[in-house]
Amino acid sequence: MLFPTSLVGSYPQPEWLIDRVKLAGRFPPRVRARELWRPAPEYLEEAMNDATRLAIKAQEDAGLDIITDGEIRRESYSNRFATALEGVDIDNPGTALDRSGHPNPVPRITGTIRRKHAVEVDDLRFLKANLKKPGSLAKITVPGPFTMSQQAQNDFYPTAEAAAMDYAKAVNAEIRELFAAGADVVQIDEPYMQARPEPARQYGLRALNLALEGVSGTTAVHICFGYAAVIHARPSGYSFLGELAGCSCAQVSIETAQSNLDTTVLKTLPGKKIVLGVIDLSDMTVETPQTVAARIRRALPHVRAEDVIVAPDCGMKYLPREVAYGKMVAMVEGAAIVRRELTGQP
Repeated sequence: MLFPTSLVGSYPQPEWLIDRVKLAGRFPPRVRARELWRPAPEYLEEAMNDATRLAIKAQEDAGLDIITDGEIRRESYSNRFATALEGVDIDNPGTALDRSGHPNPVPRITGTIRRKHAVEVDDLRFLKANLKKPGSLAKITVPGPFTMSQQAQNDFYPTAEAAAMDYAKAVNAEIRELFAAGADVVQIDEPYMQARPEPARQYGLRALNLALEGVSGTTAVHICFGYAAVIHARPSGYSFLGELAGCSCAQVSIETAQSNLDTTVLKTLPGKKIVLGVIDLSDMTVETPQTVAARIRRALPHVRAEDVIVAPDCGMKYLPREVAYGKMVAMVEGAAIVRRELTGQP
């Protein structure tokens, strides 16, 4: 099918599960932020399960083809995995600058980084067990090794590059187990490649490819300008994108809506499927399907229609739930408009 639809990863967590005012009033947590959760610890897993079922159902009701767990169990896209590794001290955190330039508490690397156990495999199994829409695919996301190396205070390795390589080995072990458990798509989130392009060029791409070494299964890498709720200014183009032609991911996930990206840059990614961000997450107005269709059309002179997957610009976790749902519906209907134009099929 042309123009399958997918979330980038996250869907809004309900207010009864997480304190959304506190969540929005701070930078995305890099260490644990248990104070954000509303249910008592003994009820938290049950509440997370219920909220995840609602996120899955919302995606299916909206008509999405590729379904995530909404990252409902996470305080941020990266900290659930990054704080579960051996070799990091999260009880005595360090400090690192966020991509906005502000200091943020982060895991402190005190030893060799290793994956102690599966982190998201049960999340993937729960997602698959709760899919109801025939033919839908299960997608799950993991933080990338370069991004995690930038979101930590390195008190152990001789260089950040050395840390990134051990992060990559940990991610690789997780990805292999996710595919073994039945994932259809695994996405690696690497937003710091855009935020810090020079070190990304020096070793980020090698770390990403190490994380993918020996992996069989459909993989994607997501690179963006940051959550619209946190990072308000948008550059006109990517500082690191064409380099991803050299990564072994099958798909590259980018944003084009909020930044009004010049889509000629897609020509620098030959052979890649493009997860095309067409939903503006800075605007609480729900797009019309016609607006979404126009954003899809902008890309088509530069990438084959068969290689386009339609998605929001980034994760939706900071949106009101009703806005997020409306935007998903518009995304599905916009994709259908362009599909009909090209094939005559719904």
